[in-house]
Amino acid sequence: MEHASSAAHPAPPSGPPRGRALLPPRGRALVIGASSGLGASLVRELVRQGWRVGALARRGEELERLREECGPERVVARVHDVHERAAVPELFEGLVRELGGLELLIYAAGVMPPVGPQEYDTATDVEILTVNTLGAMAWCNPAAEYFQSRRAGAIVGLSSIAGDRGRKGQPAYGASKAALSHYLEALRNRLGDYGVHVCTIKPGPIDTPMTRGLEGLPMMISAERAAREILGAVRRRANVRYVPLRWLAVSLVIRAIPSFVFRRLTI
Repeated sequence: MEHASSAAHPAPPSGPPRGRALLPPRGRALVIGASSGLGASLVRELVRQGWRVGALARRGEELERLREECGPERVVARVHDVHERAAVPELFEGLVRELGGLELLIYAAGVMPPVGPQEYDTATDVEILTVNTLGAMAWCNPAAEYFQSRRAGAIVGLSSIAGDRGRKGQPAYGASKAALSHYLEALRNRLGDYGVHVCTIKPGPIDTPMTRGLEGLPMMISAERAAREILGAVRRRANVRYVPLRWLAVSLVIRAIPSFVFRRLTI
């Protein structure tokens, strides 16, 4: 496979952007963070729609069960820890070669460890940022080069409504998602002239292992429903999509609250 970094970068096209076709009905995809929760549901939904998927996650046993469930001919599984950023370029290139190409990359890995109201732990904060933000950059960068060289493709990052304001409960988690949203917007602006689509997904609470046991989470939906809505948003080339969509109205209200009021709230 000719990797974009080994060839001259294509010049931005003159005139209207080219290659703005919708996501194909089926193709080849990579899902990072695929062993459980929303990532696993995205793999299942992609396979159901006829895609061939490279599924990556830390937990090999869960990945193998997912592969057997979906069909070994439809899923290529690779054990990967997103802390190992130096391994990403070679792993990306090998998977694209094995899949026979790539049309879609989804970064679904994320952590949200419990944080006490009086807890200030730098090690925990670094772990959150490493998985939620730096891991996403490590995978989106080679995908951006690859798709730019082909003037087609889609990158999807799972941000969160939690990144829209600085909430008391999870400072580092919200910051990691705000940084991811900023990065994805910049990537979208950079790649737009090449026909590459970058979609920022901002879910509300989703019923996954990460949220189970947490109290007071409103309007929670299943991971299966979230996966369907995410892929529908990508197919329609949405730039930013709240999942479910009603969280957009909630976000507009939250963002309009003055800071001196917001700091008194526990939302």
